[in-house]
Amino acid sequence: MMAADSALLLGLVEEFVLGQQDRKAVDTATELKAGQFTILQLVEALGLHLTSSQPQTRGRGVQLLSNVLQECYGDLTEREVEVLIVFYENRLKDHYVITPHVIQGLKALTKCSVLPPGSAVSILKSLFQDIHVQSLMLAERSCVYNILIQLMESRESELKGLGADFVFGFVQSVDGERDPRNLLLAFHIARKIVHEGYDLGKFTEELFEVTSCYFPIDFSPPANDPHGITQEELVLALRVVLTGTPRFAEFLLPLIIEKLDSDVQSAKLDSLQTLTACASVYEQKDLAQFLPGLWASLRREVFQTASERVESAGLAAVGTLTACLSRSVLNSDSEDSLNVFLELVLKDCQHHLCEPDLKLVWPSAKLLQATSTASYRASHRVAAAVLPSLIEQYNSRTQCAQRRTLLEVLQGFVHPVTSSEEDESVLLDFRQSLCSIVFSALSESNADLQITSMRVLTALGQQTGLLLESDVELAVDHLTRLILEEGDPKVSLAVVECAGSLARLHPAAFISKMVPRLKEEIFSEPMAQGDSATPSQEHSQQAVRQRCVAALAAVSSRPSLVQESTPVLLQVLTSAHTGTGAFSLEEVISVCHSLQKIAEQAQDTEETGGVFHDVIPRLLGLALQAALQGSSGHCSPILEETVLSAMVPIISTTCARLQSQLAGQTASRAVSLFLDGDVSFLPENAFPAQIQLLKAGDSRSQSQMVCLLMGCVCWLPRTVEVPQMDRLLLELLELSCTCDHPLSYTSAAKCYAGLVNKSPAGEALDSLIDRTLKRISTELDSASSPVRTQAFTLLLWVSKALLLRYHPLSTALTDKLFSLLSDPELGWLAADGFSLLMSDSPDVLNRGSHADVRMMYRQRFFTENSAKLVEGFNAAVQEKKSGYLKALSHIVNNLPRQVQLTELPAVRRQDRDQCQTGEQKQERLRNMYFLHEYCVLCLEM
Repeated sequence: MMAADSALLLGLVEEFVLGQQDRKAVDTATELKAGQFTILQLVEALGLHLTSSQPQTRGRGVQLLSNVLQECYGDLTEREVEVLIVFYENRLKDHYVITPHVIQGLKALTKCSVLPPGSAVSILKSLFQDIHVQSLMLAERSCVYNILIQLMESRESELKGLGADFVFGFVQSVDGERDPRNLLLAFHIARKIVHEGYDLGKFTEELFEVTSCYFPIDFSPPANDPHGITQEELVLALRVVLTGTPRFAEFLLPLIIEKLDSDVQSAKLDSLQTLTACASVYEQKDLAQFLPGLWASLRREVFQTASERVESAGLAAVGTLTACLSRSVLNSDSEDSLNVFLELVLKDCQHHLCEPDLKLVWPSAKLLQATSTASYRASHRVAAAVLPSLIEQYNSRTQCAQRRTLLEVLQGFVHPVTSSEEDESVLLDFRQSLCSIVFSALSESNADLQITSMRVLTALGQQTGLLLESDVELAVDHLTRLILEEGDPKVSLAVVECAGSLARLHPAAFISKMVPRLKEEIFSEPMAQGDSATPSQEHSQQAVRQRCVAALAAVSSRPSLVQESTPVLLQVLTSAHTGTGAFSLEEVISVCHSLQKIAEQAQDTEETGGVFHDVIPRLLGLALQAALQGSSGHCSPILEETVLSAMVPIISTTCARLQSQLAGQTASRAVSLFLDGDVSFLPENAFPAQIQLLKAGDSRSQSQMVCLLMGCVCWLPRTVEVPQMDRLLLELLELSCTCDHPLSYTSAAKCYAGLVNKSPAGEALDSLIDRTLKRISTELDSASSPVRTQAFTLLLWVSKALLLRYHPLSTALTDKLFSLLSDPELGWLAADGFSLLMSDSPDVLNRGSHADVRMMYRQRFFTENSAKLVEGFNAAVQEKKSGYLKALSHIVNNLPRQVQLTELPAVRRQDRDQCQTGEQKQERLRNMYFLHEYCVLCLEM
């Protein structure tokens, strides 16, 4: 080292040690990295200070070295690390004021990739022997724990070579720790010891004691805690340790039994959840001797608790214990612990099932069901003991309330248990009796019995071999009868759910028995005797038909059923249109909803796709027939806006799921129909020539069909090309800006926006947006324009289309919306428009329609535009300010709660910062009250 460098180094040392200039440590590290001197030369320069008779001087010397090491440990050689370790280990024996700096230096050295072999053991032995960790300050204790963690990750094999001495050293170090931050570190170390195969030796109990003394965790973080440590975090970290090894079983299980006696609910929950966790890794031999005590505690918690959380945790623990005992392989000379445990459960619970009027029947049933569903072996044992008695009781009881209770209890034992494929159902021996009970209950007039029996029937149907073909057919007959005869809404809902579940497994029975009978009822004559029906009779018949329609939708998940049910529903629409069937408007809408449900839930197969690909022309054809007849005075329900709006999701859902080839064909057909009047693909296409559906001057009954076009082209995958796009957009633009029919111009605007959203970026799209904005502005800027509302509607939807995809030109359109907040005619509409802009749209521009929707577009819009809102609010006259508040309300209410808490204070700051002059401040005092109070209100909502 040159003389100048030596002088520089000595100067830095003197200024830090004697001059008390802490920043010189950074300068020293910088010079060392630059190669002006080495770390060992720094030690040499510190020589006199390190051997000073004053502990504080020696401490400053070690502190400088440690601070430099924290910055430069990655540049050290193995020889330098070896020398420094020896130095620091000796310093551990020095005065206590030096110890914190020594620990910091050792922490830096443990991060070195060139740590010499054997150094990890040497460092730990020195730490364990020469310092009492719990006498250190919080930061130094944390440093020791981090040293252990670092060495466990980088030198695991060396530490394991210490054997149980390492565990003993850790136990001594952590014993008495109270700080939650350090406890998380200590639990992390203990977890690695337990889970990664460290030798516990004779210190197993000591390790358990030093960690379990915190169980159960009782910690409430202080207000405004900057560290953010939660009780849940500590609970989970400790639980991983305590449940990590079966060697803790003999200590942990008695502790859990003891802690379950606590009156504190959180302690009970922690104990039960810990028991559940350890039962997942323990074996039968670990649990056997504690089963009576565990069962007594678990039984008490389920029988006596008033807390649903404690009850659920207790039942989960019972199930996990049963599963653990079921996993064990039995030896000829070993006791079957599962049988022992089940005997305890049955002894205390089984007799309560014979008392359906008493309150202990339900906790007893839940405990037995928790064991039964835990394993195949347990389900066999419990079913054999419980089911005969329950079946006998049900058959012998006469009161509906008692039979309902018994049937509900039975329901809990009928659910399938996971087992190997070759295992037959544990309920097979009781199949006939269970089916008899179900069908008997279905024949009862009591609604609760009927509902419960259908749940049992659903569970039976999900298990192989429990329902024979004849049982399924009988079940379908019962369900069909209930659909036709039972008007109770709860029963109807249960029928629909049960039928839907069984139809997925047994479609043939529903095709042969239910669908034809429902079809017959749907198209039956209003009155059998030819007399005129009373209003109540007509209402009753409509209710039956609607239940039939709902049932058809519920059972239509398999392609074979879709092929049978869909034509029936389409026939209803046709009959309603032609007037050959007495179907009300409400029924027609219900049929549309059912078709939509089938499109959503049906299995996505080629057959199903083909069915619905053919449904679209049928719907378009019906709508077109109705539109053309509407011009001549015939009033078809298909003409109603509510019906057309209900048709849209059928078409859109279908198009979203179509395969590429069929999707492309649908797009081509729809565009040809609406642009060129091509009706060749429509059924019964006896339509006149020269049909122009996108012309505003024609009948509104025709122009409103544009909503169906939206369903056809706006829900297609982005990979499907829409033909004649430029011409289509031009026609939609014209219709949306000139038509005076709200459904027509709104649907045209939505369709236009949906296509713009998916258009590829580039000059063509930018030019289209510019032309669109000019057209909109022309109408909006003219106070006398008769189509300002139409132009505003188009502006709103195109703004949303561009905002969703982060298009740079979206700002120009949203700025136009902001400018309309003060418009005397459109201001209130513009304020409400921000709700549409920020919320999800069900019929277009959503992820389901394959729209281009970017993440967090709402937060981005708020961040970029909140200042504009505040500026406009302050500049607006008093009577216009409410529009800005309403716009802010819609924007804020659609933001995530956390964003609201973060961003609303910024809105208030923006308002304050914009007010500079005296007059502005006076106006601000008047305005700020409203804006401030509104922001506070938003935060409290």
